[in-house]
Amino acid sequence: MKKSLSGLLACAALALSFSAGAASAADPAATSLPGHYYLQGVMEVGSELLLKKDGKFEWTLSYGNTDEQASGEWRVAGDMVTLVAGDGGKEPQFRVFEESEMRIQKPAEAGTWVAIVGFPQVGPMADVEVKFEAQSGKTATAVSVANGDAIVRMPASEHWVRAGLRRQGSKADYQWLAVPAERAQERLAAFAVTDAQWLRGQAFQTLNFRVVKGGLKLHGMDSAVAKGLYAKASGQ
Repeated sequence: MKKSLSGLLACAALALSFSAGAASAADPAATSLPGHYYLQGVMEVGSELLLKKDGKFEWTLSYGNTDEQASGEWRVAGDMVTLVAGDGGKEPQFRVFEESEMRIQKPAEAGTWVAIVGFPQVGPMADVEVKFEAQSGKTATAVSVANGDAIVRMPASEHWVRAGLRRQGSKADYQWLAVPAERAQERLAAFAVTDAQWLRGQAFQTLNFRVVKGGLKLHGMDSAVAKGLYAKASGQ
């Protein structure tokens, strides 16, 4: 598969609107759908879909050195099943890196404060809003970029005391963490997300399947995966 599968999924996923009377995962019409489904008929691609009875789903796909994942809620209307990715209202939790986990020891450039967000020895986390607070009460905010860095300008007279973190766009309260004295002195601190799963983005926003004999088939996309069948595990 030469094209990025996540790109194909993003382009092909159709956003469906549901009327108030549309069937949901808890409706009688959907009682036979929950279970494990495994992709069949596609060479060198592995994929699994778990439809839970409570209306939640988990989806994974692997091909080559690439792994995709998504989770959220599923809905059914007629013979169409739609996966709607989301975080279920959960928020990531953070902690300060241990000194033994720090790989960058060089102080930040004078006049700047740097917060590095990620998971030790795994990778960076983008799109985290970091609120820097000085001892004087002065604050500044930046969002972590692809390499995990969130950077603000601060006068040399200010002393960094704590940082608040939350996902960009989240309405949740900041999670405030004290900045260790040594890190404050060097104007460089690192914050670890406690669950590495947050480093993996959702592969799609919505993904549609049609109920067919033997399982589910992807609907509305033109790719090798759409030619396969998500067959339900025997005995379910």
